Amino acid sequence: MKKHTTDEDVYILAIESSCDETAASVVKNGRQVLSNVISSQIDLHTLYGGVVPEIASRKHIEKINQVIESALKEADMTLEEITAIAVTYGPGLVGALLVGVAEAKALAYAAKKPLVGVHHIEGHVSANFIENADLEPPFVCLIVSGGHTHLVIVKDYGEFEIIGRTRDDAAGEAFDKVARAVGLGYPGGPKVDKAAQGGNKHAVEFPRAKVGENPYDFSFSGLKSAVLNYINHAKMTGEEIAVPDLAASFQNAVVEVLVTRTIAAAREYGYDKVAIAGGVASNTALREGMEEACRKAGLKFYHPSPIYCTDNAAMIGVAAYYEYINGSRAGWDLNAVPNLKLGER
Repeated sequence: MKKHTTDEDVYILAIESSCDETAASVVKNGRQVLSNVISSQIDLHTLYGGVVPEIASRKHIEKINQVIESALKEADMTLEEITAIAVTYGPGLVGALLVGVAEAKALAYAAKKPLVGVHHIEGHVSANFIENADLEPPFVCLIVSGGHTHLVIVKDYGEFEIIGRTRDDAAGEAFDKVARAVGLGYPGGPKVDKAAQGGNKHAVEFPRAKVGENPYDFSFSGLKSAVLNYINHAKMTGEEIAVPDLAASFQNAVVEVLVTRTIAAAREYGYDKVAIAGGVASNTALREGMEEACRKAGLKFYHPSPIYCTDNAAMIGVAAYYEYINGSRAGWDLNAVPNLKLGER
């Protein structure tokens, strides 16, 4: 069993720069967020309909020092009072990750502080610990974001067993592509969610893909194609597309698959706690659907607030705390690993 507490207070300064948010946070003892500063680039990337890696990297370089200064100031702490410095080192955009990793290494070296490398997805899972004081492993967690759709058993802090994953598009990726196709724009997830609130989720019955060998795997490329075919057919025949109905129907197809497989996994593996994590975990239909399904199945449901679902450094600080007290330290050779798999070091 891993060690989960320490006698002295541990203050982690965490840095997150894996995509288009430059973020820094100070976290006390793995559960208390003293500051959470996020500089978003959404407005900039909206001009291009998606994240442009080179622009993201340059913006991180511009913002990272002031974001860290703001996080320390908001926490009313100095760098000397920090116990350790943590940083996301993968997965993500390589240029963006490198900015955070270089900054964290420089700070840790200059301030003579231990350095902790954190897996971005482990951070998303750990976001659930911030506001749920009673949540402890083991539990089942559905991780849904623009780049990942994983169904995992969180066996212990930092210890995961992946039981299902997407075979093609991640759920968030499908949201972005459908949003673009119906003219809702970027970022797709929140735009589809908002449009769907005025729509009929049964207006169009889109397919739900089953993946043969593994009942807990996901596939969203067929659903995405079905939506695009529906849009093209409507354009060719001159039919008017009711965007709220289309958005609600598409969203319902995604949510139904995510919820039913998560509940089935919790039952089969014998866990009574279910959590969701990642950017798509802020989707209102997913939260409502999972909450209702857990209630019916007699399971406890956990989720982070929306601010901790999207990329932030507080979740990295939480994950880093448990890594730190269990003796995990990164060397000066820590590097960005853009395709880092969950469970890899």
